[in-house]
Amino acid sequence: MLNDEKGKLGLLDSSTILIGGMIGSAIFSLSGLTILNAGPASILSWIIAAVILYAYGLQTAELSTIYPQSGGIFVFPAKSLGKNEKQGRIWGWISTWAYLFGCWAGAAFSAIYVSIYLGVGFPAFGKYQIPIAIITVLICGILNIVNIAVTGKANTILTFALAATMVIFIVVALFSGQWDASMLSPFFAQGVEGTWGFMGAIPIAMVAYGSIVAVSFMVGEIKNPSKTVPKAMTIAMLVVVSLYVLVMISVLGLVSSQFLQKNPGMSYIPLYAAAFTKLAVIPWLSKLISISAVLALITTILVVMALSARALQASAESGILPKFLAKNNEKTGVPVNAQIVVILVVGVISAFPNFTNLIVNLGSLCNAIVVAIVCLTIIAARKKHPNVEGSFRAPGGNILPIITFIVIIAAYIPGILSGGWQLWAWTVGYFVIGMIIYFIGSKKLNV
Repeated sequence: MLNDEKGKLGLLDSSTILIGGMIGSAIFSLSGLTILNAGPASILSWIIAAVILYAYGLQTAELSTIYPQSGGIFVFPAKSLGKNEKQGRIWGWISTWAYLFGCWAGAAFSAIYVSIYLGVGFPAFGKYQIPIAIITVLICGILNIVNIAVTGKANTILTFALAATMVIFIVVALFSGQWDASMLSPFFAQGVEGTWGFMGAIPIAMVAYGSIVAVSFMVGEIKNPSKTVPKAMTIAMLVVVSLYVLVMISVLGLVSSQFLQKNPGMSYIPLYAAAFTKLAVIPWLSKLISISAVLALITTILVVMALSARALQASAESGILPKFLAKNNEKTGVPVNAQIVVILVVGVISAFPNFTNLIVNLGSLCNAIVVAIVCLTIIAARKKHPNVEGSFRAPGGNILPIITFIVIIAAYIPGILSGGWQLWAWTVGYFVIGMIIYFIGSKKLNV
């Protein structure tokens, strides 16, 4: 609930921000890609991805109590890694630059899928895909500019409505008489990537849980963060994983990897594919899915746009980016200039739906880079600050970040071996641009 006196977010709003951020674009779009690649074993991909991101989230929760500042994606590595302030700033910027594209990609392809789901559910919208995507970005950006508290309330309402519609889909799918348990067998061999396809699908599923760190990176706006942040993460992850697994089981008993191979356009709208084919006798279900998808996508956009604005703000406060991006609105406490930049960038990306695959894959890889950096950061932060009074401590000691780091690397090995060098080339190009920006900013600092 919200602390009205200080305008900060408590456990309820923090939890719903996380739930709304995680239940979004991925389950309504990327889940189809995981089914295509791994078949029924994609269920494991979503569970493993959840474990990885929960471990990652707990580590950022600890970092947020050591360094209680918003914009933590820059602050955490900048204060922990490197031998001096200059080296720390480089690490902070690399982490932020990777994180920014992860956020921009998440918001952009969510906006693209708002227009897609509206188009398939309500054909009159089909011809306005790009305008709808851009308008969606603009509306979500304005909500964030108004006030984080307003966004929290809007997000709470959207999240409860979304959860209700997803439960309806699950119940209808499982008890429709069309759901077939035999479609889940063989469990490991149905996807196009074969028996180990579920490993390659883990990075895709990880995109779904990226917002688990939202309250850690907004810790300056959270009430009693040492308790609220980890509790909100635990509540949110339990709710989201439960819904995700049930949705995946519901879809996999209706739509197979083979069907998606023959109908590749359906790979991006798997829930709609299930309603359109096996559940066509329930005409209102496809409309419900479209509405539910739009709600989910909007909550994701709200959260990731807010996060990326605060990451820009933290970089500006360090001097790397122009100082005007660091300014908060005096009344709302929102970094308005940074949010406007985010609106412009996400709006431009969402205007190119033909590049959705590249946007998703590059965003996924950038998110993995951020997770790896946080794993290194938590180990370094514990050495520098072994006893911080009142701070939250993630369980497992240094074993947790080490295991998380290893699993991240292992999850990307299949993609590298299968010829994913083009993605890495795009990644290198993106980071070259980031380093150019960094060195221009550093020259102004004379460091």
